Amino acid sequence: MKKIMASVMALIILTACTGSKTTAEQPQPENKTNFNYMVDRFADLEILRYRVPGFENLTLQQKQLLYHLSEAALKGRDILFDQNCKYNLAIRRTLEAIYTTYQGDRDNSEFKNLETYLKRVWFSNGIHHHYAEDKFAPGFTVDFFMKAVRSLDPATLPLRKGQNVDQFLDEIAPVIFNPSILAKRTVQSGDQDLILISANNYYDGGITQKEVEDFYAKMKNPEDETPISYGLNSRLVKEPNGRIVEKVWKVGGLYTQAIEEIVDELQKALPFTENNDQKAVIEKLISYYKSGNLKEFDEYAILWLNDTNSEVDFVNGFTETYGDPLGMKASWESTVNFINHKATERTKVISDNAQWFEDNSPTDKRFKKKEVKGVSAKVITVTMLGGDCYPSTPIGINLPNADWIRHLHGSKSVTIENITEAYDKASQGNGFSEEFVWSETEMELIKKYGFLTDNLHTDLHECLGHGSGVLLPGVNPDGLKAYSSTLEEARADLFGLYYLGDAKLVELGLLPDAEAYKAEYYKYMMNGLMTQLVRIDLGKDVEEAHMRNRQLIAKWVFEKGMPDKVIEFRQKEGKTYVVINDYAKLRNLFGQLLAEIQRIKSEGDYESGKKLVENYAVKIDPKLHAEVLKRYSKLNLAPYKGFVNPVMKQVTNEAGEVTDVVLDYTEGYAEQMLRYSKEYSYLPTYNN
Repeated sequence: MKKIMASVMALIILTACTGSKTTAEQPQPENKTNFNYMVDRFADLEILRYRVPGFENLTLQQKQLLYHLSEAALKGRDILFDQNCKYNLAIRRTLEAIYTTYQGDRDNSEFKNLETYLKRVWFSNGIHHHYAEDKFAPGFTVDFFMKAVRSLDPATLPLRKGQNVDQFLDEIAPVIFNPSILAKRTVQSGDQDLILISANNYYDGGITQKEVEDFYAKMKNPEDETPISYGLNSRLVKEPNGRIVEKVWKVGGLYTQAIEEIVDELQKALPFTENNDQKAVIEKLISYYKSGNLKEFDEYAILWLNDTNSEVDFVNGFTETYGDPLGMKASWESTVNFINHKATERTKVISDNAQWFEDNSPTDKRFKKKEVKGVSAKVITVTMLGGDCYPSTPIGINLPNADWIRHLHGSKSVTIENITEAYDKASQGNGFSEEFVWSETEMELIKKYGFLTDNLHTDLHECLGHGSGVLLPGVNPDGLKAYSSTLEEARADLFGLYYLGDAKLVELGLLPDAEAYKAEYYKYMMNGLMTQLVRIDLGKDVEEAHMRNRQLIAKWVFEKGMPDKVIEFRQKEGKTYVVINDYAKLRNLFGQLLAEIQRIKSEGDYESGKKLVENYAVKIDPKLHAEVLKRYSKLNLAPYKGFVNPVMKQVTNEAGEVTDVVLDYTEGYAEQMLRYSKEYSYLPTYNN
């Protein structure tokens, strides 16, 4: 899994219609000095805008390419809703019908709570929390909901064929209001059937975890050195007769209504491609969408990673597997972007020295790449987010995911700097550092170096961390099962952390001095041990893979460093703080853990991986958790952040020719979500 999400600490301390024809009189981007980053706030969420600096300087051809790729990024929106839970589209469309047509008291607390619930469903692409995975508790009563539904014209409701309103409510209301039904979107650990207990829609018909594992085990050939990503683009279903079949997501298959629209927009992008390599990438993606053949997906991935000369780039498709308990089936996502040349200078230095970093890693030489191939990295400016990258988005991406492609062909990494800039600008002066940072010494480190070291850690994580190391011959790339995502993210984070403290980074000009790395070390340990807990309800476990990764690292090095008091918890005025006493020894501990996790991955050591995750990554000290939540609540901050997209509009002349493409930043959150539901809803409510 090759996507890095912004941590709580990074979020806080980093210090009209799409597709419509318009005229030059339409709203233009706001001035940088008065740009309004904040859009909306509700529940535990804050919605921001991001700027797209440099867009106006692109050529018309590049803007038109970005326009069509951005349309393709939006047209798959409903796929993710359905993947996350089979009732998501029915619930979203019902709530939207109430929200837009309800004639009762809209200032009533029940309606206001329904509005908040709908906004959460939009944000999480479904009824389960986007990070915690638990189903939302509605703040409105079942009686209010039923009365509101019955007050609507039945034609506005997503009824099944032959179903009346009462039958519809009998089916849908328990899913919303009964906390035991479809309680958690994805369960990734524990001695239980992870498939049966997860609410996602990657498996259906009562299929069990053992049946899934047996089904794909029969397909795999351990002698195949270039295996496809089995199960990546399909739902696995047990039919009433007991037969297990794959329903492939492709043109003519499952989700065809949306995929056909994506393909149509990709075809419209072809005349505006910048070069033959970029054109070949899009053509192969179209061919793969039509065939559903995962061999073609691998061919597309190789073409994509080798396209390093284009200004414009994108991700579109079934890519990341965080939402599958077994780490096989991919959610649909898209990002569209163009290169930030100045910031890319630092990632070029990293990629140019990739072999040195691999050779000097603290891991066993058996697990190192003898020859690092095809490592490329850049800093990008994103222009559109879609699917599993919207509204909550990664700050860095490294692809492809297939280990054999990475070994033989390399990988491509990006850091999304206009997103990290938006986080930074929106969170300045919020009081978080004063509440949780131990002393002025650490605060000055963070103020001086924090933004730089955050971005550099992301660069190292994506460009080198995910691309480092090799599997030993015959090791199953899916062998770590439910623990794969957490361990892979920990491996990449540790690689970045270890090298941030290396003198080589100062030598290469990536860090200004030998003190800078301490800012990231302190933030990381404080976050992993304490402050990321603000995202979790008291009494709950850590569930999301990135959060588990950070706690695993922080708690492991804390424990192993206890004899030398490398890291401590100290009390001041009745509050707990993290204190790092020896940064050099902490770096050494990061290296030791990196070596062990690389061994686990390279050897496919499931039991050791499971032990690490279960012992360090899942459970929370309830006393410390309660204290952190209490202190955080006084700051009146939202622990999660996401984004609205700019509206991309074509400008045409009297002859109907496109003369420009402009960005409008004025659209609100609810306005954007309702427009997307109106303009990009291609799937039927129930996709069987």
